[in-house]
Amino acid sequence: RLSQLIQADGRCLFLPIDHGYFQGPTYKLEEPGKTIEPLLPYADGIFVTRGVLRSSIDPKKSKPIILRVSGGTSMVGNDLAHEGITTSMEEAIRLNVAAVGLSIFVGTDYEHDSLLNLAKLVDEGERYGIPVMAVTAVGKELEKRNARYLVLCSRIAAELGARIVKTYYCEGFEKVVGGCPVPVVIAGGPKADTELEVFEFVYDGIQ
Repeated sequence: RLSQLIQADGRCLFLPIDHGYFQGPTYKLEEPGKTIEPLLPYADGIFVTRGVLRSSIDPKKSKPIILRVSGGTSMVGNDLAHEGITTSMEEAIRLNVAAVGLSIFVGTDYEHDSLLNLAKLVDEGERYGIPVMAVTAVGKELEKRNARYLVLCSRIAAELGARIVKTYYCEGFEKVVGGCPVPVVIAGGPKADTELEVFEFVYDGIQ
């Protein structure tokens, strides 16, 4: 299943359209199926919740699926870090996904819960041959997106059995990749003023 997502050269491009699970209908994702359709030829996988997968993704045109299986919080709630597991591994099997993904919140009040969620999900995934992608989430504390913090999060995720780690691009990103023994994918990066700046940090991250 992992080989469906990561190409022979070790690279991949995922389309994450799971934002609605805590943000609601964000700009350009009001109709996620229409938004991603022209992008599908360039993607290796789609990161999506089961609700949007069933309602908006055409299985005849789709790419391998990474199923978002954590949630239970929202932007208007008290703490985005207080997530739980929202989808069973049996459901993931029924949906024929290539992997499942969940967020971990290192350094928050719910660090312990989110890391045990990861460990439990890895156990279940290994039982059925489904890899787990860990997302190093920061909730509303965006200032945490630095190399020292992200290298810690990424290594912990790998140590607990994640097969892929999705984390933020940051200055010193090579330290994050160097300290993580499993494939790392970039979740996003610093706010950019121009399109060129976006291409530059994406290029640097790939290198």
